[in-house]
Amino acid sequence: MSAGTLHGVGLGPGDPDLMSVRADRLLRSARHVAFFRKAGRSGQARRIVEGMLHKDVIEFPMEYPVTTEIPVTDPSYNATLSDFYTTCTEHLRTLVDSGEDVVVLCEGDPFFFGSFMHLYTRLRDVVPVQVVPAITGMSGAWTATGQPITWGDDILTVLMGTLPLEMLVDRMAQSDAIVVMKIGRHIEKVKSALQQAGKFEDAWIIEYASMPNQTVQKLSQAGEKITPYFSIIVVHGQGRRP
Repeated sequence: MSAGTLHGVGLGPGDPDLMSVRADRLLRSARHVAFFRKAGRSGQARRIVEGMLHKDVIEFPMEYPVTTEIPVTDPSYNATLSDFYTTCTEHLRTLVDSGEDVVVLCEGDPFFFGSFMHLYTRLRDVVPVQVVPAITGMSGAWTATGQPITWGDDILTVLMGTLPLEMLVDRMAQSDAIVVMKIGRHIEKVKSALQQAGKFEDAWIIEYASMPNQTVQKLSQAGEKITPYFSIIVVHGQGRRP
């Protein structure tokens, strides 16, 4: 029996209309679909494809054992997630080895800060793996502002809100255009970094980019709020142009 294929399928920023033709085709014909989610949640990736999957599809929810319960600097954080990814890959490998094709749902692009990469590195040398690229969440976010993110020779820097304040300030100050992801409970630190780097008044915050509940506003006008997981902050470059 020949092996099946593991497909890492990028779903784009959230709007199903922004998926690629290949992603749509694979999703609608899939017999096995796997996706990540937080325990007790349906999972954003799964919600994006609601109504697109075959009625007989077999689903494999991969529930994170830890998200924000312990700091990423705690040694047990990496150890727990490593065991989790190993368990997931064992299940997926068994399916693929038995001749089944498996589609793994990936928010945004599979190779851009996605959980799929941890499956890919464990399986790429032992089973056939194909990756379907997609529009990133940050592309959906800056498009929602109605302004180009970069011009001419602008330097674009993508930062995680989880980084230390000093590093955020340093990288922001050296960049023309900025994207900040993984904001959540780090919102006040990110605001402080933008202020210290002189970028705060130019910053926009986009929540749920390209989704029905999308919001777009200047960060300075957002006020005090709880920032959802699907939030991205952008600062547009203003570089050379004709």
